[in-house]
Amino acid sequence: MELIEASVADNCQAAARGERHYRLIGNADTVHWGYFSKSLAPVLTINSKDQVTMDLITHHAGDDYDRMIKGDPGIESIYRWNASQPAVANRGPGVHILTGPVKVCGAEPGDILEVRILDLKPKPSGNPLYKDKTFGSNAAAWWGFHYKNLSQEPKPREVITIYEIDATGRRSWAKPVYNYRWTEQTTPDGKQHSTIDYPGIIVDHSKVVENTEALKDIKIPLRLHVGAMGVAPKEADVVNSIPPGYFGGNMDDRNVGAGTSMYYPVSVPGALFSAGDAHTAQGDSELNGTAIETSLIGTFQFVLHKQSKLSGTVLEGVNYPLLETPDSWIVHGFTFANYLEALGPEAQTKIFSMSSLDPALKDCSTKVRDFLMNGMNLTEDEAYSLITVGSDFAITQVVDGNWGVHGIIPKAAFADRSIKPKPEA
Repeated sequence: MELIEASVADNCQAAARGERHYRLIGNADTVHWGYFSKSLAPVLTINSKDQVTMDLITHHAGDDYDRMIKGDPGIESIYRWNASQPAVANRGPGVHILTGPVKVCGAEPGDILEVRILDLKPKPSGNPLYKDKTFGSNAAAWWGFHYKNLSQEPKPREVITIYEIDATGRRSWAKPVYNYRWTEQTTPDGKQHSTIDYPGIIVDHSKVVENTEALKDIKIPLRLHVGAMGVAPKEADVVNSIPPGYFGGNMDDRNVGAGTSMYYPVSVPGALFSAGDAHTAQGDSELNGTAIETSLIGTFQFVLHKQSKLSGTVLEGVNYPLLETPDSWIVHGFTFANYLEALGPEAQTKIFSMSSLDPALKDCSTKVRDFLMNGMNLTEDEAYSLITVGSDFAITQVVDGNWGVHGIIPKAAFADRSIKPKPEA
C-alpha cells in the first residue's frame, strides 16, 4: 500500500479509490493541545479501512529539551514559545498534545469506530548526540495519588525521572538516566511556575540538580501504549483532555498497545479521532501522576461499523470504550459513565473533586455484565458467576479525574461455545 504524506485533507467523495496509507507528521499545524472538540477542522479525512501512521508527541518533552525536543523540527515547532503565546495557539484546558483530528467518512452518531493499533515504535531523538535513542519522563507530581502520602522530607515535592529507550528495538526495557526535583521555572511569557501547573514548560536545567544515581541498575520492561486517544464527544465544543469518558480520551490503560483494537461509540459526524499521550511503560493506576511519557510513532487502521449492522453481533449495546486484545475483551468503566451529561454545565470542573473508585467499579461491572449478556448470550446469573470466578478487575488510573476501572474477560472461557460474530466492516 502506498504511503501518502497527509499534507492536505482528503475528500470523502473519493470513496472508490481503494485503501490508502497516510503519514501524519506531528507539528504545530497537525496537533491541538489540551482538548477534544467536535468543532475542530480535521487535519486529515479518510475512509473506512484506511491506515494512518502518525506521530504522538509527548506533552512532557520540555522536561529534557536536549533529549526530547532538540533537532526534531516538528516537536520544535510545537514547543516554540515567545513572550505573547506558545506556538500551538489553539490550547484547551487540558494538558495533552493530540494529533488530529482525523475525520472518518460516513461515520455518524450511533456507529462504532474500530481503531486497530497495527504498530507502535519509539520516535527517535532528533538530536544527533542521542542517535537511535528515545527518551521519556515520569513526573511524580502534585496530581499524583501519592502526593499527600510522602514519608521523606522535603514534603511536598515533585520529582522528574528521565528514562532512555533503545529506538532500534534491540532492547526491551527502559533504563533510568537521572532524576531531579522540580524547582521554580519561568516561562517565556514571564510567569513563574513553582509546581508543574502548565503543560509544555521547558525546564531550565541550570536550576535543577540531576541525580544520576536514581534507580541505578533497574530495568523497566517496555509496554508501549497510547494513553489518550478517542473520538470527539457531543456534549460541548471544548472538552478537557484530562478526564476520560464514553468517547475514550485519556484512559491511560496500559493494555492499549500494538495488536489490539479499540472500539469507540461515535457521537458526532465524522467521529473526529485524535491521539496522543504516548507511553513506553506504566503500571495499573498511574499512581504518582504519569507513565513514562514519551513520543511514539503509531500506525492505525480505522474500520467503521455502521449502527444498522450492530444488532446480533458482539458489539450490540456497546456505548463505552471497548478494547479487544488477542486473548481478552477489556471493558472500561468510570466514576461517571458520561460525566459531561451527569454533572451538567459545570461538569468539567466538578469531575476533579468527585472521582471515586466505588462507582467506577460499579459502572465497569455493570458494563461487563451487559457485554456478556448482549455479546456472549449469557443470562444475568451466568454473567455474574463468570465475572466473579473468571474475570479480573484492575484500576486503570486514579489521576485523571473520572477515575477508571477496567474489567478483563478472557476469550479462552468461550473457546467451546458459540458466541455472536463481529459486525461486518
